[in-house]
Amino acid sequence: MRLPALPQARPGRSRWPLISMVTCSYQQGRYLDSAIRSVLEQEYPRIEYIVMDGGSTDGSAEIIARHQHALAYWVSEPDRGQTDALVKGFARATGDLHGWLCSDDLLLPGALDAVAEFFYDNPGVMAAYGDAMWIDAEGRFLRPKKEMGFNRFVFLHDHNYIPQPSMFWRRSLYEAVGGLNPDFDLAMDADLWERFSWRSRIEHIPRYLSCMRYYDQQKTRARRGEGRREDGIIRTRRSHPLALRAPMRSVLRMLARFVRISAKALAGGYTAQVPGEHLAWLQQQTSGDARK
Repeated sequence: MRLPALPQARPGRSRWPLISMVTCSYQQGRYLDSAIRSVLEQEYPRIEYIVMDGGSTDGSAEIIARHQHALAYWVSEPDRGQTDALVKGFARATGDLHGWLCSDDLLLPGALDAVAEFFYDNPGVMAAYGDAMWIDAEGRFLRPKKEMGFNRFVFLHDHNYIPQPSMFWRRSLYEAVGGLNPDFDLAMDADLWERFSWRSRIEHIPRYLSCMRYYDQQKTRARRGEGRREDGIIRTRRSHPLALRAPMRSVLRMLARFVRISAKALAGGYTAQVPGEHLAWLQQQTSGDARK
């Protein structure tokens, strides 16, 4: 259940781009093993995998240690939160391409092959994201998240619709924008995407790349108010003064919502069907976790 091999005309496997993946975790032992395995079982030939745990006391360190032979680096020690852990992880990353996977999410089989192929075929693209599948706390499929192409107007005036674990970028872009900003604890991804899009173009990979969990204890759901405050900072920092006035904000949001709905409908986002092989793989993961 993975993509066919890349065409022979492309560089040999030893010359495929090195992809650095960072996983940050704290007290997520329930999901951590599945997340790690979803990266290591990609069978992509050049993965640099870094796992940063914030000093969990739920057995997470023991879980990571079971996979240490396949990791480029890992640590379990106190940090200043998720963004701090990611900043430290990417500081160690040497890959041509970067991405991060939270400890409660999953990469779908063949995801890294698809990412490598897309960036190889599009050398001018600096950042790109694919589609995702929403799953619940038990790993059961909820619904597809098939996305429209990137639209900065929609991103700023409606919401951050990019599936974070399906986003990948070139290291040179990350360095050019200064990397993740530790001042953001919840919207650190939106902040990074905004700076990416200000500096370069972001493209869409029309393929499911990841699974994102949706459950009540999820940080972004439990701290929604704080997340909105951070979103507000991102949305307004480059805005024209007129756009900050309440009546104009409402108009811009309404227009962005209209564009969002129209573009997503044209992309098939509201009628999408997830490939059967992805659902079968997810069922295997759910069954395997239940047997543990």
